[in-house]
Amino acid sequence: MFAVEETNPQVLEKTVPGGHVSGIGSFQWILGLANFKNEASDLRTQNGVNPDWEKKVIEYFKEKLKENNAPKWVPSLNEVPLHYLKPNSFVKFRCMIQDMFDPEFYMGVYETVNQNTKAHVLHFGKYRDVAECGPQQELDLNSPRNTTLERQTFYCVPVPGESTWVKEAYVNANQARVSPSTSYTPSRHKRSYEDDDDMDLQPNKQKDQHAGARQAGSVGGLQWCGEPKRLETEASTGQQLNSLNFSSPFDLNFPLPGEKGPACLVKVYEDWDCFKVNDILELYGILSVDPVLSILNNDERDASALLDPMECTDTAEEQRVHSPPASLVPRIHVILAQKLQHINPLLPACLNKEESKTFVSSFMSELSPVRAELLGFLTHALLGDSLAAEYLILHLISTVYTRRDVLPLGKFTVNLSGCPRNSTFTEHLYRIIQHLVPASFRLQMTIENMNHLKFIPHKDYTANRLVSGLLQLPSNTSLVIDETLLEQGQLDTPGVHNVTALSNLITWQKVDYDFSYHQMEFPCNINVLITSEGRSLLPADCQIHLQPQLIPPNMEEYMNSLLSAVLPSVLNKFRIYLTLLRFLEYSISDEITKAVEDDFVEMRKNDPQSITADDLHQLLVVARCLSLSAGQTTLSRERWLRAKQLESLRRTRLQQQKCVNGNEL
Repeated sequence: MFAVEETNPQVLEKTVPGGHVSGIGSFQWILGLANFKNEASDLRTQNGVNPDWEKKVIEYFKEKLKENNAPKWVPSLNEVPLHYLKPNSFVKFRCMIQDMFDPEFYMGVYETVNQNTKAHVLHFGKYRDVAECGPQQELDLNSPRNTTLERQTFYCVPVPGESTWVKEAYVNANQARVSPSTSYTPSRHKRSYEDDDDMDLQPNKQKDQHAGARQAGSVGGLQWCGEPKRLETEASTGQQLNSLNFSSPFDLNFPLPGEKGPACLVKVYEDWDCFKVNDILELYGILSVDPVLSILNNDERDASALLDPMECTDTAEEQRVHSPPASLVPRIHVILAQKLQHINPLLPACLNKEESKTFVSSFMSELSPVRAELLGFLTHALLGDSLAAEYLILHLISTVYTRRDVLPLGKFTVNLSGCPRNSTFTEHLYRIIQHLVPASFRLQMTIENMNHLKFIPHKDYTANRLVSGLLQLPSNTSLVIDETLLEQGQLDTPGVHNVTALSNLITWQKVDYDFSYHQMEFPCNINVLITSEGRSLLPADCQIHLQPQLIPPNMEEYMNSLLSAVLPSVLNKFRIYLTLLRFLEYSISDEITKAVEDDFVEMRKNDPQSITADDLHQLLVVARCLSLSAGQTTLSRERWLRAKQLESLRRTRLQQQKCVNGNEL
């Protein structure tokens, strides 16, 4: 927070040489842009604030982040440990919206009065959690210049299932190298309030401001308008964790087990209606982990115990979830936010922009050899089965491109049957896929997992939050369901519900979140690959039976040598190929449409049962993916014939397998 009389934009702007992290990391730099000297003098005399200062901050940042690769200098919460970052520094965060809390009120503008001099000073409350009162200052709650505003809070987590190579590529691309302050060491879990530079130099001032902040917080601070509960806390890590019962990583509400990285409370000030649950965002904003919040919130908890229960609208559980310690769940006050079309760091962030067209056209010119190399690589991964490798490529580039009523068009769930049982093949195949796609998850379909894991997110009304489940995944995630691990056993009621949830995901590309009194449908776009010994118990758009041409004596050694034989540059081309082709526009000309219709009629003449409308739909999906895999954005006669050939080979293989084992079809 700053008082208008303290603003000096000329001095503050000198801390930003070329957009280097030392300048971008300064909150004062941001606030210095908010008011120029002539506006600051006006603020002392007018009964309001200049409405343009917020726009100037955002516009300045947009321009500044375009210069000198500035985004690469901004420290990222995905890569830099939280205890290496100072409070109020400028950071970025790549995340998924896991939940949306209720809007909260805060004091956008408030006035303080010096008890000695009676001087009145205006402060801005935006990008802050707690009102700031200096020595001998008090909030003037009756000031006509106080302004209450509203902001939205998102609960955000790192992208679920994000691949290791994606994380490493972002780390290598970013140039921000943040070291811990000399006043504390990396072994600590948080910065103490005493570690602030100004506080070290002026311990008496620190105590006064500390007391002043407490006084402000006791009447609500920035959120005094009926919502003092939202004054966040940060206390001693061990003490706070024990008191709030944060005993396991699942308390951070990560959708997938074993996920790491910080969860954040993200405060959004404008255009929050543009975002929804499960969106992937890249945020730029102010990091808020002020330790003084812990004292405010502890006082608040103590005070709430003395209140009339009828006046207390929020449960202790809701306070615990919505106001976790800032050392565990930091806050980010968003200045800039954008939805990410994808999370592949090897491609431009937005493929639709004019500046990205050069990259796309350059890569498309060398698409043919990349496809050939990828087909060979996947053929080896599938033990010499080139037909299965063809279908795996089509699966990996498939996507839901539109919906007609409830039908998702473009989805292509593949059931790879014939996988050896009691083998590590499926595990290593998933490792191969992990090296190719930006985000993935392997679901081991065992009786125990199906009965005990939480697949469907549900609303916890006591804590007023959405409790995540395994199927709360962002678009374009690859979900590999390993059915080879399934043994005989009994599915209980949760297990049956989980199987139903998987079936609905595959068939309709939707997940019905459980809100107790009703279900809410959340559309999704998740690529599902099912590996099984026989035909899968789950529905699939396409079943391809694996026919290994070789059986390695040591599967792990074989797959490791396969990965090590691929040059990193070639592997990166595979990754670009699989991501880029999902976003290409595709169309079918009227001429080809007529030819396909005639072909369909001809195929049904001799045997009406040979091909159904569903078969034609799948054939069109195969033809679409096949065309895109070759870099063609429209269907040609050649690709249509090739799609028919692939489907014929696949069906013939299944018929042969049926002769061997009647339950395959």
